Amino acid sequence: MRALDFEQLLTAVKEAELHTDQLTQLRELVAGIHDPAACLALIEAAAASRPCPHCGCTRKHRCGSATGLQRFRCLGCRKSFNALTGTPLARLRKRERWLPYLQCLLESRTVRDAARVTGVHRTTSFRWRHRFVPQAARARPTALCGIVEADETYRLESQKGARKLTRPARKRGGVARQRGINQEHDCLLVARDRHRSTLDFHVGRGPVTAKQLRDCLTSVLPADVLLVSDSAAAYASFAADVGITHEPINVQAGQRVRATYHIQNVNGWHSRFKSWLVRFRGVASRYLAHYSGWQRMLDAHELQTPAQWLRAAVRQA
Repeated sequence: MRALDFEQLLTAVKEAELHTDQLTQLRELVAGIHDPAACLALIEAAAASRPCPHCGCTRKHRCGSATGLQRFRCLGCRKSFNALTGTPLARLRKRERWLPYLQCLLESRTVRDAARVTGVHRTTSFRWRHRFVPQAARARPTALCGIVEADETYRLESQKGARKLTRPARKRGGVARQRGINQEHDCLLVARDRHRSTLDFHVGRGPVTAKQLRDCLTSVLPADVLLVSDSAAAYASFAADVGITHEPINVQAGQRVRATYHIQNVNGWHSRFKSWLVRFRGVASRYLAHYSGWQRMLDAHELQTPAQWLRAAVRQA
């Protein structure tokens, strides 16, 4: 913008009699303006040591630049790439608005609210949510230790946003056709140790089975771990199969705590997750794992700034 036009803009703002709502919108607009070079610099720094995304070769040399990012040419396969090639963030535009949008993710804003704050279309806001969240959520604990609490929570399956439904539509979310947990419910398994390290797994529909527990937990539970769960038979069968110590809590009989054994930590995580989901007015089943990963990152307080989130998303790529 020319200096004369900028001075005229400032004069117009000073002379305007803005209402409180207008002042709030103006502050949000100014706060959302970031230097495009800052975002590009963070991307370049986070992906500085990445090998070639085509062949994995680490030998490369500079090969010009495009859209503000340095391009490299691999000395192995001779293909060119940049810091985002081969990642879900590649070819996303308006990078100067990524950092304000990531601040909206940290504040758990809805799709439309984030679109209004950052000045993008709501479909762009939705697309960015499901690119940035899964990328950053890939940073998970590799193993749990000590006393590990495991329990599952269930949500009625949702085909929100689907063009064709595989069942009759429900009015305002509706209820299941049968009582109890059945194949109409999505199962979200959560394991959490006493150090607050948390792992979440979307295991499918219906009650959790011993096979699903083996598929999800075998690689993250060492042999000396103590598994605490409710009295569901699947946990006892899983613990016997893999040879770990298991302490069941008979929640249905009113038992909550036995000595130092309880599942209140993981149930507290379930409660926070369900309360947090209310603001989004329904979540499609195919995106349930994205939202549980989002809540896991917020609950762990590991990503507290947009720059940290962007570095995590690029690094995990």
